[in-house]
Amino acid sequence: MTRLDVSDGFDVHDYRTKLKLVKQDRGTMYLENREDCLCPACDRPFERLFVSEQSEVTFNSAPNGPICLARTDDQLLVLTH
Repeated sequence: MTRLDVSDGFDVHDYRTKLKLVKQDRGTMYLENREDCLCPACDRPFERLFVSEQSEVTFNSAPNGPICLARTDDQLLVLTH
């Protein structure tokens, strides 16, 4: 299994065959984990990944289950399990 590497930022193109783009807006992406990539925070497979370059984000609903956060210099990653 592949662990998401966020040590030098996060580039979705490095994982384009493993993550499916569900939705993209200005500065945000919502992706589905298709190949059991591992979370950079807890090293477990995750279901969904939200990536934001925005400094503030509001979620309309909370995910069911654990969430992990990973921060790069330019992005916030929210991973749901």
